[in-house]
Amino acid sequence: MRTRIFPATGQTFSEIGLGTWQLGGTEWGDIPDSLALDTLAAAAEAGVTFFDTADIYGLGRSESLIGQFLKGRTDRDRFIVATKLGRWPQPGFPGNFEPSTIIAHTEASLLRLGVDCIDLTQTHCIPHEVMKHGDVFQTLSNLVKAGKIRAFGASVESMDEAIDCLACTELKSLQIIFNMLRQKPIDVLFEKAQSQGVAIIVRLPLASGVLSGKFSHATTFPESDHRNFNRDGQKFNVGETFAGVPFTKAIELVDEIRAIIPASLSLPHSALRWCLDHDAVTTVIPGATRPDQATANASASDCPPLSSTVHEHLRTFYRERVASHIRGAY
Repeated sequence: MRTRIFPATGQTFSEIGLGTWQLGGTEWGDIPDSLALDTLAAAAEAGVTFFDTADIYGLGRSESLIGQFLKGRTDRDRFIVATKLGRWPQPGFPGNFEPSTIIAHTEASLLRLGVDCIDLTQTHCIPHEVMKHGDVFQTLSNLVKAGKIRAFGASVESMDEAIDCLACTELKSLQIIFNMLRQKPIDVLFEKAQSQGVAIIVRLPLASGVLSGKFSHATTFPESDHRNFNRDGQKFNVGETFAGVPFTKAIELVDEIRAIIPASLSLPHSALRWCLDHDAVTTVIPGATRPDQATANASASDCPPLSSTVHEHLRTFYRERVASHIRGAY
């Protein structure tokens, strides 16, 4: 597993992390505790040292599982855990963004994770106007000073939000949706983030699994899976599901991508490698619901970079075949 540097602190961690939305057991279907813990163990065994979670994932379940997994490990210090806040149901909007609530939610995450200080806390796709106001970031800055968190960043839905967040000089990271089907950050964000030393954490690098190449038009998903109930943005930002591209169109586009990528690489490895080929990217956080998925994702770190020709073809493909189909905040 190759590592990259977190610009703000000089820490190194795995260039492929593990996103743990799935381990919450809600929006991706149920997953037993034992399987979730085995998945975390497989990721760690494969060299993953960066875990991304959020307080809302399973109403704390994902954080608790990570805390349980890391408890008592002799190599605990090699792992970086990033969590998120701002979407807890109580008190909800706008109370979640009051200083006292942010502090209370941070304390709850500390307990579930079993730590005295959180490595990285991110705002969790909170309303744009709240971020622009700046009070939330000031509260997080105070939590850094109090020793409750080491650094803070923002998980965002659109590039407008990302650019506005860069106005906060204490911001250390931006978490964005970025993949072969969603390439706008290359044009508007990466250079700015790099110049300010802000880490880029890539979520949904496989576009909710559609870039795994394992789906077809006949594929169905469990009732509790967001790929069933949110594919048109019925519950939350449609960009979080298949990168905002209609499922049937995404299947067609993936078939075209197969003709562009090297025959020597699998589609998911090519998709992860494509993200990592961008120097602005600090880590990618594909999710997994089984140990073999976590292991396979981590192994993409060993794959060679894609050629400049492949990158050029994929950029043209995006502009001509994909961009017009993306829906939602972008």
